[in-house]
Amino acid sequence: MVRSLNVLLLALLGLIAGREARVRAQDRDDTGLTGAVSEEEFKALHAAPHDRSPAPRGRMIEVGADRAYLSLPDGEPTGRPALVVIHEWWGLNDNVKHWADRLAADGYAALAVDLYGGEVATTSDRALALMRGVDQAQALARLQAAAGFLREDARVRAPKVGAIGWCFGGAQALQLALHDPDLSAAVIYYGRLVTDPERLRPIKAAVLGVFGSRDPSIPLDAVKAFEQGLGQAGVTHEVHVFDAEHAFANPSNPRYQSEAAADAWARTRTFLARHLRP
Repeated sequence: MVRSLNVLLLALLGLIAGREARVRAQDRDDTGLTGAVSEEEFKALHAAPHDRSPAPRGRMIEVGADRAYLSLPDGEPTGRPALVVIHEWWGLNDNVKHWADRLAADGYAALAVDLYGGEVATTSDRALALMRGVDQAQALARLQAAAGFLREDARVRAPKVGAIGWCFGGAQALQLALHDPDLSAAVIYYGRLVTDPERLRPIKAAVLGVFGSRDPSIPLDAVKAFEQGLGQAGVTHEVHVFDAEHAFANPSNPRYQSEAAADAWARTRTFLARHLRP
């Protein structure tokens, strides 16, 4: 009798533990920190970027207690639409600053945040460690502060603010869209996803998703589930899948695929103009 009760108790504890694990999993993004692949496999998808990006045109500024890179369009920047620019897992390097400069050349005030506290990784091991070390609550607070800066600072005073990010930054752009009801647009380049329609429902921004069909970290079934979830949640969205690998849009990366990257960027520019410009 005692043995039967012990077996029953162990089974009950197992059910409780399983339920708690599922709840913890639901509290994280659907595809986990490294998507659908292991950490070692995820590291293998990222070749170290080269350092041949053009010289930055903007400047580093203070946003609260944090540093960020601000690139402003020529002429009078005040009253222009703006973007929070979120780095890949390498950190705020010159490549990301170059993306901010490209957005500024298109007429947007671009603020590239630093979620790694000033460090830029040069190896996959260090990049993974930095990514794993990010406190999501603190990261979200920094992103919200960046969006607030773009709306309120006298140098910008943007009537509309969007977000754009790649890989780690793509996931963070989605998180900002989930938590900032005033965000107008979010561009997610191959970042880990949330697919539950109920969790996506708070998004008020229009969402653009850009993915590679040969990216094992975000398989096509996850992309399809994301697209379906956005539709069921009533979120305005576009999803584009290119015949490409992970990180295909990074011109400083050996995995860069110029044709797919150019097509994706053209679609990104059209999307941003539609949802951020008057």
